[in-house]
Amino acid sequence: MEIILKKDVENLGLEFDTVNVKPGYARNFLIPQGIALLATPKNKAALEATLEARKEEEAKLIAAANAVVEQLKKTSITIPAKVGAGDKLFGSINNADLSAALEKAGVSVEKKYIKIPGNTIKRTGKFAALIRLHRNVEYNYEFDIVSDAPVEAAPKKEEAKTEEA
Repeated sequence: MEIILKKDVENLGLEFDTVNVKPGYARNFLIPQGIALLATPKNKAALEATLEARKEEEAKLIAAANAVVEQLKKTSITIPAKVGAGDKLFGSINNADLSAALEKAGVSVEKKYIKIPGNTIKRTGKFAALIRLHRNVEYNYEFDIVSDAPVEAAPKKEEAKTEEA
């Protein structure tokens, strides 16, 4: 079912986006909550008129989003995490953790604009997240997850040699 969003919805889209969702989600939640409208030809025409009227404001929003993207291009993030055996994390890294790390680096990006493939990361290494600041401005941001302190493996017990009689 095609709908037009009236508000930003995390993991779905931004205000004024036209998206496809399951009919039950639209009928039972989005439309009754006032978050979305059905994408009828009349509503699509109204959306186009609204976007035309907001062109100047949209240009300002796009310029601000592009400024944030330029900051992101200059910023390199390495997130330290507790690591167990191999490269597996204790817990996981999600969009809130990446948003907090970016905030420490001086770039303010809300977590709802960050989309990590699979929603969480459970291993160390190099990863990418899609940062969508505006419907026309997206940036694929790469970052690293490293061990904060290696966990020492339990010392191996020496096998006692048994002598056969």
